[in-house]
Amino acid sequence: MPLLDGLTSSPAFLVAAVLLVGLCIGSFLNVVAHRLPLMLQREWRQEARSVLELAPVEETAVSLVRPASHCPACRTPIKPWHNVPVFGWLWLRGRCASCSATISMQYPLVEALTGLLSAYCAWRLGWTPELGAALLLTWTLVALAVIDLKTQFLYDSITLPLLWLGLLLSLEGLFATPRDAIIGAAAGYVALRAFSELYGRLRRLDAMGHGDFKLFAALGAWFGWQALLPILLVSSLLGALVGLGLILLRGHDRNVPIPFGPYLAVAGWLMLVHGADLTRTWLKIALPS
Repeated sequence: MPLLDGLTSSPAFLVAAVLLVGLCIGSFLNVVAHRLPLMLQREWRQEARSVLELAPVEETAVSLVRPASHCPACRTPIKPWHNVPVFGWLWLRGRCASCSATISMQYPLVEALTGLLSAYCAWRLGWTPELGAALLLTWTLVALAVIDLKTQFLYDSITLPLLWLGLLLSLEGLFATPRDAIIGAAAGYVALRAFSELYGRLRRLDAMGHGDFKLFAALGAWFGWQALLPILLVSSLLGALVGLGLILLRGHDRNVPIPFGPYLAVAGWLMLVHGADLTRTWLKIALPS
């Protein structure tokens, strides 16, 4: 079919299609960011009561698919046409159709961000095997960043599968060789944990959480040990700039921790789409001619 062949070979069609898919995935990522912490907290409470030999407490079951999307204020189910990514929020002007309660800006922002990042991956990578893996990594990093911003946790149920997937993809040499990926995963975890332990002993406070170590290890598995230093430098620079801005502009208490996961996620995504440029820039700085 000439028309179908023309569409599937068109970069514009690919970018547009991936943009639409990314918007829908962004809507689902909002659900993940809201419900996964609730699901894990419920599981931890049940495990704690079991260890303490306390009677179980009945709690409303929550999953990623049930109950259906509803207003958190009045519990009214959201109509499908109100749930259209980005446009549904704009149509409702950021308020519930039933009770007029405010709907967080997080929802359209995450949807739009996921769609745009996905489209950019499609534009950069085109119809290649790397695109599918790149989209999966992009969506996972967005979810991790949002969850860390909301809860200051990076859950093993996301970071560890991401690490193993990076190692498996290295068998096909998509982003790194198996040797580089294995060294990257090990070095990423050990290096960041060693830095955190040293910083904690000097300052007598926790510099990072274990989720940060695992996310850094996962990025090492995806891109190899050569990518670790550029990722760490970019994420540290972003974290320092944002932290300084919060202190100067919003009076943020410097003793209150700021999640580091979002900056690792940003740096990891930049390595995904501009890895060669980041590495080249780092080498020019480290080894000036």
